[in-house]
Amino acid sequence: MDSNPPLPPPTDLKATWEFLENGIEHIMNRLEEGLSYKRYMDLYTRMNPGFTSEPLAGPGATMNNNRGANLMGSDLYQNLQEYLQRHLQVIREGSSQYMDENLLRYYTEHWEKYTTASAYLHHVFRYLNRHWVKREIDEGRKTVYDVYTLTLVSWRDNMFMHVERNVMAAVLALIERQRNGERVETKLVKSVVDSFVALGLDDADSSKPTLDIYKKHFEEPFVKASEIYYKTESEKYVTENSVTDYMKKAEARLAEEEDRVKLYLHQSTHKQLITTCEQVLVKNHEDIMVEEFQILLDKDKMDDLNRMYTLLSRSNGLDPLRECFEKHVRKSGSEAIERVAKEITDNIDKEPRIYVDALLEVHKKYNDMVNKAFKSEAGFVASLDKACRDFVNRNAVCKTGSSKSPELLARFCDSLLRKSSKNPEEGDLEDVLNNVMTVFKYVEDKDVFQKFYSKMLAKRLVHSTSASEDAESSMISKLKEACGFEYTSKLQRMFTDMGLSKDLNDQFKERTSGETDNGVDFSVLVLGTASWPLSPSSTNFIIPEEVEKTFQRFKLFYQNKHSGRKLNWLFHLSKGELKTNYCKGSKTGYTFQVSTYQMGILLQYNKDTSYTFDDLSQSTDLVSDTLTSQLGILVKAKVLNLKGEEPDKPPRYELNMDFKSKKFRIQLNVPIKSEQKIEVEETHKTIDEDRKLLMQAAIVRIMKTRKKLKHVHLVEEVISQLSNRFMPKVSEIKKCIDILIEKEYIEREEGQRDSLSYIA
Repeated sequence: MDSNPPLPPPTDLKATWEFLENGIEHIMNRLEEGLSYKRYMDLYTRMNPGFTSEPLAGPGATMNNNRGANLMGSDLYQNLQEYLQRHLQVIREGSSQYMDENLLRYYTEHWEKYTTASAYLHHVFRYLNRHWVKREIDEGRKTVYDVYTLTLVSWRDNMFMHVERNVMAAVLALIERQRNGERVETKLVKSVVDSFVALGLDDADSSKPTLDIYKKHFEEPFVKASEIYYKTESEKYVTENSVTDYMKKAEARLAEEEDRVKLYLHQSTHKQLITTCEQVLVKNHEDIMVEEFQILLDKDKMDDLNRMYTLLSRSNGLDPLRECFEKHVRKSGSEAIERVAKEITDNIDKEPRIYVDALLEVHKKYNDMVNKAFKSEAGFVASLDKACRDFVNRNAVCKTGSSKSPELLARFCDSLLRKSSKNPEEGDLEDVLNNVMTVFKYVEDKDVFQKFYSKMLAKRLVHSTSASEDAESSMISKLKEACGFEYTSKLQRMFTDMGLSKDLNDQFKERTSGETDNGVDFSVLVLGTASWPLSPSSTNFIIPEEVEKTFQRFKLFYQNKHSGRKLNWLFHLSKGELKTNYCKGSKTGYTFQVSTYQMGILLQYNKDTSYTFDDLSQSTDLVSDTLTSQLGILVKAKVLNLKGEEPDKPPRYELNMDFKSKKFRIQLNVPIKSEQKIEVEETHKTIDEDRKLLMQAAIVRIMKTRKKLKHVHLVEEVISQLSNRFMPKVSEIKKCIDILIEKEYIEREEGQRDSLSYIA
């Protein structure tokens, strides 16, 4: 029980201190027995202003109140300091009989008891703190502290400095046991750590806490011990286990250390501890992990790849992985296309889907790997992009040049957007178009794609074979987003022309509604020359008399409406339908879907049933190659029979009166392979010419801005400006520079053959 000794006379310093010391002794050693409110107030009262201002000398002494207060404060402070030293000496001597975990238990129990009691003392000596201590500190006394801080300084100097080596040895041993898998009393470590942190006091300014004690006496030896422990463990583990097992071990150990910081270390230790562990567990074993990386890639070990990425990202060791990953993707892509090339070498233009699917399959596989295993890290994304760009533009199918990929991609788009029973559903089609844009992103010669895509779009629109206007618009929007307005402006203009042509046909039909056209249903597409990639016809053609009247009527209608415009008729792109009534095997007849040239040939058979080649050439005015190819289609379809048995007489093309077919509508307007080949060659020639003009324009634009430029720098800027459309060859740029010098747009500097100047 807490006893209450009588209060001493306020003028008796010795008795007063004995009274206070008795109370302090109770607080420091027997606080768990309780402290009555009266006892607390008696202790506090001896520190109030009335008491400390009383004269403290014997009878007859003369000293003012202020002097008495100073003397009382100084004596109390010194007596308290001496008491704490004696008290801590007892605790220190008691610790000598303990080691290891028992020492930690002793240390932490006394620390917690001591700091709790210190908080009580701080309140008892509040008045001393507010007056005498504050005044001393304000006057510059460095060795005077408030009472609570004094208790901490006393613990540091009289307890901690004498036992910290043994305490730290015990702490490190306890942590090592925990690392070895034993269950330990972690609160002991936590309490020791908290004491080290609490003892961090700035000698220059005791009100400012520091971590000096914690850093020097705990963190440094702890981190060093951790380094030694994991260095020994990792080197042994690596020699006895696989690399993948080691990575699991390292991952687990690093996670343990993260938890350790949260559990009982100061947060400031986190960086130093984890950095040290990363060095020992990861950086020191980087080489074996990098060597294992290719094996994991070959086996698609996603979890292990992710683990390696996570570990090596800690030590900035990802560069070798990125480089290896890039080579691996490039090789995988090239091998995939080699397999495709062997399967469909002769049919690649007809089956662009197989080629594009192969590209997409490789990209999807490694894009998924980047997202899952490498967390979409920018460096791996860049490596994937670089590898894909390489094998998309340079592979077994692109042996003759990088332009084959964009051409095949355009053909794939055409197969998607053209009417077919194989077309995907509208929702699926949008996904496939997004996949197309994935490949398109890597295509270097985007001008080649643009040229082929625009030609195929033109055919879809002219021949009304587009599967969906929404899908067409969606694709153009995607291209516009990827390459800008200029890239798609002509494509969008095509749709505008189709709408205008519809209105024009409606107006023409309304104007000629009362006139007879001999059963001819006639419509025209009027297309702007600047927007449509359509070549003029390579042959003359005599319009059949059956449609001549309607044809002339439209020409007059259009000229009256647009007097300044000239119509250039593209008969090789026109088509029609012919209704038959001559076939013996059909009561209802057949409908032939034909090209305009085939129409011109077949309508001749309204006059006679047999013609020679010369007869048909004269009546249609078609050049020999075109007439031959068109007749070949009609003979192959058995619409015409070729008769030529009699010697000295030219073969004749006779109408097959016995023509039979299971279908009522027969498609005769089929592409001619030789013409398609010529068209592809002409397209590539157009691309080459366009590129020359683009390069020359870029050179002039750059030189006009820069006025003077080194030859090598000009080449670099031209490549930089045009690389988003195609990859200019240095040799072609040099040729364009020579052309512009001849045209006197630029000139070489006198005496400096490697410098160029702009001629204003």
